[in-house]
Amino acid sequence: MPSIREAIGKRFAKYLNGEVGEYLIWCAASPEALRRTLRPGDVLLVDGNRRMSRAIRFATQSIWTHAAYFVGDGDGADLIEAEVEKGVIAVGLERFLGLNTRICRPVGLDDEGIAAVSRRMRSAIGKSYDLKNVFDLARYLVPVVPVPARFRRQLLALGSGDPTRAICSSLIAEAFQNVGYPVLPHISFDPVRGADAEVLYIRHKSLYVPRDFDLSPYFAIVKPTLEQGFDYHSIRMDTSTWPEDEPLPRAWTGREKDGPGGPDDPEDPDDAGAAG
Repeated sequence: MPSIREAIGKRFAKYLNGEVGEYLIWCAASPEALRRTLRPGDVLLVDGNRRMSRAIRFATQSIWTHAAYFVGDGDGADLIEAEVEKGVIAVGLERFLGLNTRICRPVGLDDEGIAAVSRRMRSAIGKSYDLKNVFDLARYLVPVVPVPARFRRQLLALGSGDPTRAICSSLIAEAFQNVGYPVLPHISFDPVRGADAEVLYIRHKSLYVPRDFDLSPYFAIVKPTLEQGFDYHSIRMDTSTWPEDEPLPRAWTGREKDGPGGPDDPEDPDDAGAAG
């Protein structure tokens, strides 16, 4: 029988997974563009539109609130993520339809290494989400006591330590570190010899947050628009200023094809945003 704490955590996780306010779309790629660009081994960062996203955004001072790993298995199982309510699952690219995303690609990791990371990620499917993460993030929804910036990452050293539970960025970082590939390690070097004497120290997996893949010097940022052959001459631009009293236009999201429940139907699992 689940403990009272776990039962409360599940209810609160459901609350955190709810959408909040308006969502500004500025770099949302279509599933087709993502599918043409993504390769196995890539990490997809997501700017989520959930209450939990807002908490992570505040805590990490970054727009990137969720991370998923691309395995490219197809049939609705292209990505592996740790979702707050469902745990570690395989999902299709449509999961992040209409959300801002960024692709981070490990540089120099060979096919054997990518295959090993992918096996590690697939083996995690079925693990539950670490609900201690949920309780720790609650303080950022109602920040009664301000948290100094230097302590934010320590407070996000999340997790119960239970190996059967996972958090999105920790799960992915651990899979890369398992093959000896760095994400964002601590660096120590001799001030005299400089970079020639650099030593990398692995950080504990619980210290990783989604933005670390963006900040990492070992992951390249890959943009679908540029990968497909960008030519600015082909863009139609209106040089006039957008009227202040008119709402900004929404970027194309593909939700026009949505089912009878409408584009923002909370009962439609395909309309779920991302966080965590």
